[in-house]
Amino acid sequence: MIDFDFRPTSYFDGTGPSSLLVKLTYPESQWGEEINIYCNVLDGEFQFEAVDFYGNEIELKPEKTDKPLSLQEIIFLIETMGVKNQNAQGNIELTLSGIPEAESKYYPDLGKYFEEKRKTFGLI
Repeated sequence: MIDFDFRPTSYFDGTGPSSLLVKLTYPESQWGEEINIYCNVLDGEFQFEAVDFYGNEIELKPEKTDKPLSLQEIIFLIETMGVKNQNAQGNIELTLSGIPEAESKYYPDLGKYFEEKRKTFGLI
């Protein structure tokens, strides 16, 4: 059973100022797009950023928080990602409408959640 209230104690292990939280792969997209979600700390708050191959500005909700997100909150962040600018490249809107495969060392059940969702929609 997936624990949606799970919240990691930290995103950082002392190896650098930013941390890769989640790697998303969209296998149904034309080029197998990937989006990575990173976290940095600025002024005592966790700041989130999503990066794709094309450098599109991806809107995240929330963009920052004062504590690590719960599994439920990181799922919401992923499922509500949007494009900030009108000149987006690589058909990012279509990619974001898909259901990704997910990997995260901070959220062990995240991959399982999206795997089950992909099964429900016949993608596996």
